[in-house]
Amino acid sequence: MLVLSRKKDESIVINNDITIVVVEIRGDKVRLGVEAPKEVPVHRREVFEAIARGDDVLPDTDSPPLGQPEVAESLSEPPCRSESSSNDLRSDPLS
Repeated sequence: MLVLSRKKDESIVINNDITIVVVEIRGDKVRLGVEAPKEVPVHRREVFEAIARGDDVLPDTDSPPLGQPEVAESLSEPPCRSESSSNDLRSDPLS
């Protein structure tokens, strides 16, 4: 496993087309933004495992799809895609 240190607003690039950005650090939680082609599924591990088991994973219907004009114009902060749909943005605050 490659282990990297990053600060807020720093990023890493994977395979020239996936960028992971540290959006926020609050206590022991790190909020990451993932920029990836829409055909690349992006999930948290527990959601990925639920999908692999065949569990129902409900889509996040509160978030607009990636690529809509109002979303593309407001990307001052990198988007985080929802685990339930690779085309959704997620803006859930850290608890």
